[in-house]
Amino acid sequence: GNSPPTAELKMREWWVHVGLICIPLVAVYLHIPPPHLSPSLQKWHTAGELFHFRDREIFYRDSFGALGSSDVIILLHGFPTSSFDWNKIWEPLTQRFHRVIALDFLGFGFSDKPRPHKYSIFEQASVVEALVAHLGLSNQRVNLVSHDYGDTVALELLYRSDQNRTGHLIINSLCLSNGGVFPETNYPRLLQTLLKDSSILAPVLMRLTNYKLFQRGIGHVFGPYTQPTDAEFWDMWTGLRYNDGNLVLDSILQYINQRSKHRERWVGTLTSTIIPLHMIYGPLDPVNPHPQFIRLYKQLVQRSTITILDEHISHYPQLEDPTGFLNAYLNFIHSF
Repeated sequence: GNSPPTAELKMREWWVHVGLICIPLVAVYLHIPPPHLSPSLQKWHTAGELFHFRDREIFYRDSFGALGSSDVIILLHGFPTSSFDWNKIWEPLTQRFHRVIALDFLGFGFSDKPRPHKYSIFEQASVVEALVAHLGLSNQRVNLVSHDYGDTVALELLYRSDQNRTGHLIINSLCLSNGGVFPETNYPRLLQTLLKDSSILAPVLMRLTNYKLFQRGIGHVFGPYTQPTDAEFWDMWTGLRYNDGNLVLDSILQYINQRSKHRERWVGTLTSTIIPLHMIYGPLDPVNPHPQFIRLYKQLVQRSTITILDEHISHYPQLEDPTGFLNAYLNFIHSF
């Protein structure tokens, strides 16, 4: 009943091959140290502070700018990046506003990234309210500017404000940009869909996601003529990898399902609010495509004004066309 030795040898050889393939994979799987912060990201980090929200540390920046202005602006970033998305318009905003504030949502950038944790848009809205209270701005009118994931957080804040919920912000105006406001015109990337819906694959995919894959994924949502530089891609990746942020992506991505589930609440408040609204839109966006998205927006949100940027601007307008973004925003702010 003994198997011939050649078969045994072949089997052993096969296992050696499997081992040789698996060892580096396992090493990758278990731990690759996060990349070092570039000088520009280090500078951003150093200029920021931390505050505590339910035993978690949240990173934020708060710049005092223009004298003679009492206006406060709060910037809400998108997925999967961080407050550093606003770095190209930060200085000009501080020249126009008294206070410019941005934060990294829980699970993003330099904020804590607890796991396991059920991340939700509701919790992120509470993080923003807590920050506003922490900064002593609860009785101050604030202007919100949001992008992507931040759009949905802004809509929850708008809902709480319009419903007069305790702790709500006093919103002076809201400017949205390139977010999946309507589930029906929102097309998440393949990897996002896999991560949010596949409990078996997700942990493996998240650990095996590397810089090259990340760069390709993010590159797809930038226009061909407005691609980030290698240094900018690397900064986005560093922000994601900080505190092992790659390992909470699947949990954060549940926001896509939350948008569908709470569509009436969030789209409802957008269509009924009397707060000044503006949409800055990069029309080359594959996630919220033109003209489908803007057509629906015009139809449903009739009180909002809209700026459609140049046709080669895509999903990250504040990074792809900072000047166009800024001009559109300042025109909106001066219009009411």
